[in-house]
Amino acid sequence: MKIKELREKGIAELRKLLAEKRENTRKVRFDVASKQVKNNRELRNDKKDIARILTLINEKQDGKQGN
Repeated sequence: MKIKELREKGIAELRKLLAEKRENTRKVRFDVASKQVKNNRELRNDKKDIARILTLINEKQDGKQGN
């Protein structure tokens, strides 16, 4: 997911998306461990998306507290 798309979303939407990404990461991790899926890149991309989302949530929360 592009950072531009994520910046347009509100904190509530980001938290919902974060929960979905974490659940997907958990599922893919178990699938990879049981060798049902060979696509390791999906796991890597989800982890990066989670980091982006957490960064934006923190930025938006810090912005509200600073004002």
